Amino acid sequence: MTDRTGLVVEDLGVAFRGGSVPVVRDVSFRIAPGEAVGLVGESGSGKSLTARAILGLLPKGAVTTGRIMLDGVSLLDLPPHERARMRGRRIAMIFQDPMSSLNPVLRVGEAVAQVIRSHEGVDAPTAHARVIAMLETVGIRDAADRAQAYPHEFSGGMRQRIMIAMALAANPSLLLADEPTTALDVIVQAGILRLVDRLRRQGSMGLLFVSHDLAVVARMCNRIAVMYAGQIVEEGPAEVVLARPRMPYSIGLMESVPGPDRRKRLPAIPGLPPVPGQLGRGCAFTLRCPMASEICRAGDVELVEVAPGHHARCVKTHEVTRARMVAAAAAIANADRASGP
Repeated sequence: MTDRTGLVVEDLGVAFRGGSVPVVRDVSFRIAPGEAVGLVGESGSGKSLTARAILGLLPKGAVTTGRIMLDGVSLLDLPPHERARMRGRRIAMIFQDPMSSLNPVLRVGEAVAQVIRSHEGVDAPTAHARVIAMLETVGIRDAADRAQAYPHEFSGGMRQRIMIAMALAANPSLLLADEPTTALDVIVQAGILRLVDRLRRQGSMGLLFVSHDLAVVARMCNRIAVMYAGQIVEEGPAEVVLARPRMPYSIGLMESVPGPDRRKRLPAIPGLPPVPGQLGRGCAFTLRCPMASEICRAGDVELVEVAPGHHARCVKTHEVTRARMVAAAAAIANADRASGP
């Protein structure tokens, strides 16, 4: 039996055009069995590509470098057919859009049964019984009857539950959840999150939760990794990163979360993320950071420990606080208004 050591990602890189356009760079993190890690950042920061690189489902032409270990097995060193066998059995993924991820001409019970039969080789009656039990586990009422229905006969929330049933049907040791509740209303979202969290705890399953919703990540995850321009720029215990972020980009994300005062205007991070392949020297966040100076552009910035278990990629971590960031951003905004027409 393989030892349960969890997921280890070291110096992961993903590039296109024969490796000339890097989009994910030097990404390293770990997920222990039963641990939930949140991967957050703006759209285009590399979150989904990181998850797909772990699963081995990158677009054609992508070049992957680094090291990905799952329970002691090097995924990047496996032959394609062996890595394909691990998908579903040892590692599974919940995709963002359940309607486009489910086969519209396949009954949902058969979709779940295919996962079980392909990885465990059980007979049809055994697979059918497992399907009904799995659908009941994820909250599908009248599971025996509903297993005969097609995806279009279910609501968005129910389709997402079916996706979760498919992902967990073979009892994987690692679950990758890529924005699994983005398209759902808040009531359905809460139910899906409770379900995933309960199943994770019951099965000691590792969870990588990819999201741009910090409130959801705070509720679901033990640790948080913040991505920007294909790099992890801050990582640590969830409560520490959320309460005391030490990288300006992380602070910008935290400040954009609505608070109790709904009338307060939320600050926005100015500008746009850099285009992959067009990064200059120094910190990738320099052009958008209100605290940037020449030292930020001098060379590559390493991820350094700023407190026990808490790392940040910034040359000014000793200066960075929420108050300083907000004051610096306000000063820039005031200067822009003063110089305007």
